[in-house]
Amino acid sequence: MSAPGPSLSLSPWGEADQLWRRLAGAWTFERTIEGQASMHGKAVFRSMPGAAHDTLHYREEGRLRLLDGRAFDAHREYLYQRRPNGFAVLFAERPPRLFHEIALQPGDADGTAWAGTAAHQCAADLYDSHYRFLIDGGFTLRHIVRGPRKDYVSLTRFSAA
Repeated sequence: MSAPGPSLSLSPWGEADQLWRRLAGAWTFERTIEGQASMHGKAVFRSMPGAAHDTLHYREEGRLRLLDGRAFDAHREYLYQRRPNGFAVLFAERPPRLFHEIALQPGDADGTAWAGTAAHQCAADLYDSHYRFLIDGGFTLRHIVRGPRKDYVSLTRFSAA
């Protein structure tokens, strides 16, 4: 008889199909935008009753501080739609437009329970997005943005509020 493999269900995220439910609610976040700015604030994932798919409305609000010291209030909104073993992220506009789709894979030995990546071409700029759902219950989102108009890395760390 072989030894059982690691049990991902021991993480606070549960199995890939259960992760969706854990996103709902309030989060705090810290973001660094390489060579440009930092931001901290609050993000909320709210259910959208009556939506055609399992959909969460995401809204973040926070304080964006540029490297030169100027600071601004900022916000951003997306729609997250449940998919088998993952989710899609759409721009919160009418009609919604796809940003990217994430297929979750088991994490590795670095404290990650689940991970997923996606790419999005925005005109001539490419967004490579990396999600890591951590065993400690938080998650990170890293966007690597390259192209003629943009060249930066944005890293956001979310913690339960």
